[in-house]
Amino acid sequence: MKLERSIADFARARAVIAGGVNSSVRAFKAVGGSPIFVRGAAGATICDVDGHEYIDYVLSWGPLLLGHAHPAVTKAVCAAAARGSSFGAPTEAETELAELICAMMPSIERLRFTSSGTEATMSAVRLARGYTRREKIIKFAGCYHGAADPFLIAAGSSALTLGVPSSPGVPRATAADTIVVPFNDAGSVDAAFDANAGEIAAVVVEPYAGNMGLVKPAPGFLARLRERCTRERALLVFDEVMTGFRVARGGAQARESVTPDLTVLGKVIGGGLPVGAFGGREEIMAYLSPDGPVFHAGTLSGNPLAMAAGIATLKIVRDDATLFERLEVLTSLLAGGLAEVFKKYAVPHQTVFAGSMFGFFFNAEPVVDLESAVKSDAALYAKYFHAMLERGVALAPSQYETAFVSSAHTTRDVERTLAAADAALAESVAAAP
Repeated sequence: MKLERSIADFARARAVIAGGVNSSVRAFKAVGGSPIFVRGAAGATICDVDGHEYIDYVLSWGPLLLGHAHPAVTKAVCAAAARGSSFGAPTEAETELAELICAMMPSIERLRFTSSGTEATMSAVRLARGYTRREKIIKFAGCYHGAADPFLIAAGSSALTLGVPSSPGVPRATAADTIVVPFNDAGSVDAAFDANAGEIAAVVVEPYAGNMGLVKPAPGFLARLRERCTRERALLVFDEVMTGFRVARGGAQARESVTPDLTVLGKVIGGGLPVGAFGGREEIMAYLSPDGPVFHAGTLSGNPLAMAAGIATLKIVRDDATLFERLEVLTSLLAGGLAEVFKKYAVPHQTVFAGSMFGFFFNAEPVVDLESAVKSDAALYAKYFHAMLERGVALAPSQYETAFVSSAHTTRDVERTLAAADAALAESVAAAP
């Protein structure tokens, strides 16, 4: 497969953009080679500048539940753009999208829009600290909550030590207020609360971890978090930027029947445009300015183009009674088919799916947390990734990311993907040392 123009475009970008990309994973560092540059997309298909087409399972890292350039979303954005792209003043569209979200996710009684998931999670933690008048938070190793300082923290020498910065530029004082424990380990959460009595403002968690590959919660894990937070008067914050309106109409919280105090959203609620939101019980959200003492503001928060795309998307989510059932069946067929292909070539593997999210690990052992995830064969994944790309299937350029299915994907797309996987894995296994 020839990628001359993509390679040239990457060299051009590196001359003016740090690293040549505006989000690090796009640079293909984890899989090697040069990233493809995109010319356009429609439905389940994406096309690069060299003219190659791919069945797309990245879907802009999750927002495109309806696929690329869905006619209803495109029409809504064009109509909104004709009225003006930004006002810095309230619009009716903000209220309409908020009403749609609150109706489908009852734990959210009030919300606030932002321009990104990072900003929303950062603001939710500030609100939790202001509401509880405590400073420490608990997060889980391998869960990603955006690029704000409190979340770029690695665990210390044991699960209960104070966090240490995982990126230069993160102050140690900030890291000291973030406690990192293993995902799916409720005992470590209990120990962290015991060791920091009366100091924990919030537990922040991806209910389905999507940024170390897809890792689902163990039975009862989320309920244990809910119970301990309630007992300690700490807030339970679900980061549903990825899972919100992806794994169910009401998100992972509906699927797992666990109600958080605050929820963070993004991706799907913007229909592919930059957006974020955080919300929860009215009494907590009342602490936000201008009514309360916790400051929040944003020039482009509630941007009318993003609101229009979100409204168009969520109206389809609301009105299509069988949408999530169809998506789950298709995703199940794909994940199950991949497992059969991996088994055929005797490749150690774990496959997982939830709603329209799926993932796999080249790993002989069950993956339940970051420690088990990083034991996966990333080198084999890199070979497999490029072999799939050669055969017209676009996966995430990292073993430790989640893949997505949209309503634009078809059983024919799944069949073509599984055929490509068979051929790609035969090549990848043959090329293994």
